[in-house]
Amino acid sequence: MRAKIFKKIMMKKLVAFCVIALTVLITENANAQKWKLGVAVVPGIASNGGYGFVLGADARLQTNIVDKTYFILSTGVTEFFKKDPLSGFGYIPVKPGVKFFFAENAYAAGELGIGFGLVKGSGRSFLWSPSVGLSFKDFDISLKYEEASDFGKYTKFFGLRVAKGFDLK
Repeated sequence: MRAKIFKKIMMKKLVAFCVIALTVLITENANAQKWKLGVAVVPGIASNGGYGFVLGADARLQTNIVDKTYFILSTGVTEFFKKDPLSGFGYIPVKPGVKFFFAENAYAAGELGIGFGLVKGSGRSFLWSPSVGLSFKDFDISLKYEEASDFGKYTKFFGLRVAKGFDLK
């Protein structure tokens, strides 16, 4: 019981932090910052039985916060396709994070957030997602892992994110 209450409190704090951080970034740097939008497809494989193929699509905003380090905010949809006897399952992730370039085009990123279940009664889940990738002017490709364990032990996957980037300003 205490664990569920703690999770609810932490999720509310995470949402509040994300809203405040995004508001500060947008208002403080609206005129000075260069924003980029990436639109991606994310095919993957579930890593823990139950489900087989995973397919996602996302939109990611990013802006530079310090040298080689970017704030990222992603949302989209992730769908796990059934493997008998489970039925399919999907969620909408909302994940702020950080992307750090350790070489000219190579980066590591980490995101924490919340997934909103698309199946009636599935609720919400804490999400975390590390990735490594290559980014070029208008193209990005990365290998990622994503886990939404509050939805059950089967909602974990490895994916290949392939994105097209657009400059917003």
